[in-house]
Amino acid sequence: MYRQNSRTVGRYNSYIGYFKKTYGERLQKVVVDAGFTCPNRDGLVGTGGCTYCDNAAFHPGYSTAGIPILEQIDEGIKFHRVRYRKAEKFLAYFQPYSNTYAPLERLREVYEEALSHPLVAGIVIGTRPDCVDEAKLDYLALLARDHVVVIEYGIESVYDRTLRRINRGHSFEDAARAVEMTAARGLTQGAHFIFGLPGETVGDMLAYAPIINKMPLHSVKFHQLQIVRGTAMEREFASHPSDFVTFSLDEYLDFIADLLERLRPDLYIERFAGEVPPRFVNSTPWGLLRNTELIRLLEQRLEERNTFQGRLYK
Repeated sequence: MYRQNSRTVGRYNSYIGYFKKTYGERLQKVVVDAGFTCPNRDGLVGTGGCTYCDNAAFHPGYSTAGIPILEQIDEGIKFHRVRYRKAEKFLAYFQPYSNTYAPLERLREVYEEALSHPLVAGIVIGTRPDCVDEAKLDYLALLARDHVVVIEYGIESVYDRTLRRINRGHSFEDAARAVEMTAARGLTQGAHFIFGLPGETVGDMLAYAPIINKMPLHSVKFHQLQIVRGTAMEREFASHPSDFVTFSLDEYLDFIADLLERLRPDLYIERFAGEVPPRFVNSTPWGLLRNTELIRLLEQRLEERNTFQGRLYK
């Protein structure tokens, strides 16, 4: 039940506290840039990258490729201890670009360097579903025996027509296969999806839910599409704005509530929306809204609607 003694005790399965519940303590992510790239940038499957992407808009200034990984971790710990003073252990979060897109020996080198830090309990690896294979996943399963290991797949859309249009360079079948391979090894995994990509209606986006429910994922991250300056997506949006669903804040809150009702209740929700620094975008239609305030508004909306994650799940 989601209500007890007429008091709200939680209307969705929040990722906040997951590590404390699972591992007995808070684990704070520290972003690490190991200098990887992507196969749709270097020509293997494409060039130019995803049409919406500018990695500089999505990771913090303390994380810089070329600086030794242990130094990046030290700087990240200093940064986070100002805000999260109770954090004692950390996760090295390999976030920029595709962090399994390298030979296995290179992956061993960077992952194990991060794990050698005395305050690092594990690693979180952001990557693409077409950048893993049996050998890499076998290695990560070995690491997971003694460390926290989480894989985050950028899937973005469940529709191949959308993936082609945004120049992802992989199919949804590739994503489903990678998720199944990862689950077969007992690894913890999450996935990232973007709402508002060109050509998708609100109905198309709500139809993500039953597809996600069938995938052996532990968690999901959801972002609203943000049009970043200088990207191919910015030019496409200027040329064909009617191809895009642009949510007002109220519309997005109701959309996420509708989506949550359809998601299976055991799925952890790590994020509902993304934050891009204002200097990277031409407009901020929701104002300078922080995620903490968005969460408060969403919880209020769920309360008003007297609904919860999984209410319509079968």
